[in-house]
Amino acid sequence: MATSIRLAPELSHRLDRLAAKTGRTKAFYLREMIEDGIGEMEEYYLAADTLKRVRKGQEKVHSAASVRKDLGLDD
Repeated sequence: MATSIRLAPELSHRLDRLAAKTGRTKAFYLREMIEDGIGEMEEYYLAADTLKRVRKGQEKVHSAASVRKDLGLDD
């Protein structure tokens, strides 16, 4: 799937320099950055979405005490 993005000039220059000095393509580094960072982005944004639902009362929550009790860890 082809996708295009607009980079700030400084970032574009840094990416150009990295690719030129290492002999790899810019696409290689962009793929690496996306693969390395997508998990972190998913974690952050999906957690933020869950927090919104919790605050609206749309998501069930459990206290640590009730979880310990239900799991029989308070003994």
